[in-house]
Amino acid sequence: MEGSLPLPRKKVLLTGANGYVGKRLLPRLVEAGYYVYCAVRDPQRMEIPASLHDYAHNVTVDFLKPDTLQNIPEDVAGAFYLIHSMSTDQDFSDLEQRCAQNFRDRMEAIHVHHVVYLSGMVNEVHLSEHLGSRLAVEKVLDSDQYNLTTLRAGIIMGSGSASFEIIRDLVEKLPLLVTPKWVSTECQPIGIRDVLHFLTATLFRVETYRRNFDIGGPDVLSYKQMMLTFAKVRRLRRTIWVVPVMTPRLSSYWLYFVTSTTYRLAVALVDSMHVRVVARNQELQEILGITPMSYQQALENAFGKIKQQAVYSSWKDSFVSGVNQFRVNDFIQVPVFGCFVDRRQRSVPHAASTIERIWSIGGNKGWYYATWLWRIRGILDKVVGGVGLRRGRTHENHLEVGDAVDFWRVLYANKQQGRLLLYAEMKLPGDAWLEFNIQQDTLTQTATFRPRGVAGRLYWYAVLPFHGFIFRNMLLRLAGT
Repeated sequence: MEGSLPLPRKKVLLTGANGYVGKRLLPRLVEAGYYVYCAVRDPQRMEIPASLHDYAHNVTVDFLKPDTLQNIPEDVAGAFYLIHSMSTDQDFSDLEQRCAQNFRDRMEAIHVHHVVYLSGMVNEVHLSEHLGSRLAVEKVLDSDQYNLTTLRAGIIMGSGSASFEIIRDLVEKLPLLVTPKWVSTECQPIGIRDVLHFLTATLFRVETYRRNFDIGGPDVLSYKQMMLTFAKVRRLRRTIWVVPVMTPRLSSYWLYFVTSTTYRLAVALVDSMHVRVVARNQELQEILGITPMSYQQALENAFGKIKQQAVYSSWKDSFVSGVNQFRVNDFIQVPVFGCFVDRRQRSVPHAASTIERIWSIGGNKGWYYATWLWRIRGILDKVVGGVGLRRGRTHENHLEVGDAVDFWRVLYANKQQGRLLLYAEMKLPGDAWLEFNIQQDTLTQTATFRPRGVAGRLYWYAVLPFHGFIFRNMLLRLAGT
């Protein structure tokens, strides 16, 4: 009716909102007509786009701390459970189940109507530890007080996804791939665009209540076939040589050193790659009328996004890609007492140009001076179990709080203020910050190191000679002088 008021939007809760899937699902839910509460442990790491401010906002929730769940509003009608842990800590399964139990208790208390859980395919008798944990979480989430729907996916392919980036590292960097025998394991990959479509269409769909479904693309492929198809799309000639005697530990080290993954994630992936993940049927496709794209199409779409510099989220920007788990607030105030500081200043002829150079630092652009030394530092970091330089960065000239920049993490990024603050995630005997700040046409570059014991102090004095020419020349090039 002309002049009638719009219907109120249903309220939904999005957990894991700053994760790879969650960040991409948020605009889909708003477009579908929902108002979204984004449940995040650290609101500073979740920047809601300006275009969505009227339809979404953050709520601070830590699902391991039941008291914080009171922050979830009581008018939530539906919820997405996208919380997963790729940690290999001994108690990770217990932590996942505690998160799920606390979530279920709160959903029951506020009388939520429908919960959608994104899990992994668990059709084999013998599951990996992580897939077994996914199934255990599904059982914890099951409740008589609300309707649960579980979507079980295999390998998710899309620009910035862990699977896509790992295969990309392997295929693009190694003409000859010497691989473990698990490359012959079959899986059924699915494009991230289809995952988002399934998640959005499933919410409040009565036919899906109290059921679980497998979701996958049309292709059943071995990991070897996936890598060869990737090479075909990239127009690369690659040879894969399977070594049957490589142990799981050696496989994990191989994956860790060759790709941008962390060692913890490599162990989890290798453990799961021995398990065949193929869908039981296509029942949900028929219910929802969705026809997933092929694996090759998913790859082409991913590279299309990369070419357009439109990668919306990346697994590298999740803290699971680092070696530290922390809140941004804990480190955004750079300490002074007991720290070593290297502070340098330079006048800049064109502040706007300098800011653009700062915002492009790392990744393919490099560090403006002696990038080869930074790469050696990255290799050494990998050797001792750090993240190295292989993570790169998601966007070439755009940074947000929480983004990864090689072995740094963005703590603060404000172009208008001309300030960028990075925190080191490499293995160090202490904590390190690198800050760039432009005030009144003067660029201040500050490296701060808070040592941990005698080892930290010895480390600082050992690298001090390198700081003299690396930081000095990096400052000159950033300033454009």
